[in-house]
Amino acid sequence: MIWILGGFLAVSMIFSHSSAQEQKIWTAGQYNFSDELGGFSIRSISGTGSADDPIVITEELNAIAPVTLVIRTEKLEQLNPTTEEGGILFHLQVRTINGSGHPWVEFVFELQEILGKPSDYGDGLSFYQPGDKTGMIHSNLFATYDDNFEPYDRMIFRDGKVDPNANASFDFPVGDFTPKRTFYLVQEPRIPST
Repeated sequence: MIWILGGFLAVSMIFSHSSAQEQKIWTAGQYNFSDELGGFSIRSISGTGSADDPIVITEELNAIAPVTLVIRTEKLEQLNPTTEEGGILFHLQVRTINGSGHPWVEFVFELQEILGKPSDYGDGLSFYQPGDKTGMIHSNLFATYDDNFEPYDRMIFRDGKVDPNANASFDFPVGDFTPKRTFYLVQEPRIPST
């Protein structure tokens, strides 16, 4: 807007600023990944999702509350489930920086086809439930894991500890037979009980 005040030209510019912070969408293989639901930040991503070149997500969790990674794909058809092509099976490595200020003694991953609703046996989403996962699941700081397929697809890493500012890595396959183009990976660090 332009005004003339006492012989002087005054210019007023109106800036619009969105109150919502713009989130970056990270792409690797046939998938897009986002930290748009908050509570953590993706720092980097790479890889194609194959066994030899897993999708590697480096992230930082700033609290001990569960966080949710949003995963999207544009794949339109399901291919032969015995192949890794078409996103039926992709290999994921999550490298997590403990920015919470508390030690973690367990770490939980849960797949959800519908946000807030645990994945079940029939939705086509799992930690590669129908296949042989020998040697595919491990962590640098946790010695054991339990994977549960009913009544939800959940994996709990145990027998370890992630100190504040330390990095933990988790490797596992994801079987994506769901017709949905968006699904979710909930991540929950657990601290010692008091």
